[in-house]
Amino acid sequence: MARILIIDDDKSFREALAESVRDFGHDVVEASGAQEAFKLIGNVDAAFLDLKMPGISGIEFLREAKPMAPVIVLTAFADSSNTIEAIKLGAFDHLTKPIGRSDLQRVLAEALKNPQITPGGDAPPSGDDMIGFSSGMREVQKKIGVAASGEVTVLIEGETGTGKELVARAIHRYSDRGKRPFVAVNCAAIPRELLESELFGHVKGAFSGAFQPRTGKFREADGGTLFLDEIGDMPLEMQAKILRVLQDRVVTPVGGQSSYQVNIRILAATHQDLGKKIQDGNFRQDLYFRLNVLNIRLPALRERGSDILLLAEHFLVRSTSPPKSLSAAAAKLLLEHSWPGNVRELENVIRSSSLAVRGAVIDARDLQMAVTESLAEIRIDDLLELDFHSAVNRFEKLLLAKALKKAHGNRAEAARLLNIHRQLLYAKLKEHGMSGSE
Repeated sequence: MARILIIDDDKSFREALAESVRDFGHDVVEASGAQEAFKLIGNVDAAFLDLKMPGISGIEFLREAKPMAPVIVLTAFADSSNTIEAIKLGAFDHLTKPIGRSDLQRVLAEALKNPQITPGGDAPPSGDDMIGFSSGMREVQKKIGVAASGEVTVLIEGETGTGKELVARAIHRYSDRGKRPFVAVNCAAIPRELLESELFGHVKGAFSGAFQPRTGKFREADGGTLFLDEIGDMPLEMQAKILRVLQDRVVTPVGGQSSYQVNIRILAATHQDLGKKIQDGNFRQDLYFRLNVLNIRLPALRERGSDILLLAEHFLVRSTSPPKSLSAAAAKLLLEHSWPGNVRELENVIRSSSLAVRGAVIDARDLQMAVTESLAEIRIDDLLELDFHSAVNRFEKLLLAKALKKAHGNRAEAARLLNIHRQLLYAKLKEHGMSGSE
């Protein structure tokens, strides 16, 4: 039997929660606010804490009490900011009301297996840019809180357009380095022969064209965070040098004799399967283990359908003033689209349709034009990031959408343009979940 503290100003919710916890076989003590809880928190095995309370909030309680018992925070108004802050300040988990009995029992059992929690430092106030209430995004938000509370290297994985740099920036902002530099480098966008100079800097005359010395990204990020985006595209010879910096925290500019100590945290991201690249001999296993101390995998937008309309509303507010709204048909179209370009594609679609529509409401036809244009932007390089079957499916959908647009929705004409039978066109439209008005 464990002793569980429940801190919540809502008496009916507190009593219902207490009844469930007693049914699980534990003893319960209750507090209607933070002032009562300060006197009780040191003598319990775990606690449930409401974040939204009058007077001292749950976040302020965590910051001041620094409880050593595992704390499960509760709120009816979840957002990424309070999740990240609570986890960073030492909370064991974050649950959104209403809470299912099985989830309650599972999380409490897990918390009681982890009796010692080390609270982190203060988290800075911030805007809520890690939007999403889906289970996948809630896990991402919790891991950001864990990452922000320490100094370990983090590997962020996910498809192109899922928001890997947003995650890196959130980790930096909520960490103790938040007021220091955040420096991002896209390893895939810099030519191989210039990457070393870009990262390590160079002295004047180090090579042809080096007319001025360059500091380099490692030294620019000193005291803060260096984000290595698309680390999977880094050449093998550079991987060895990055590994050395991770071990020694020392950099030497190209052509230089002097070395410089750097105090940096490194975060890395990739859309590639690094395990496969290791097997193929294109990525160092020792570097992978150095980077992947904490792993955060971002779900694709198609895996978090419950977040699509929430994100769309967010982008609508940012696109025009006053913000436009979506018709029911437009919302249905957003939910049915597969979003191969993920959140980035959704943002582009909302932004372009908001600017193109003169009225206050965006309809399905307006959105469809933006979706088609978005599909037309798919590059061969993007297709090569996928497995063969996914790439072929995506290209098929692009061809169908372009043919239908050119044929003004006439299926017979679209089939003629593609040089296929109408029956095959109908079958493909059904396979890809397309209405045929694309």
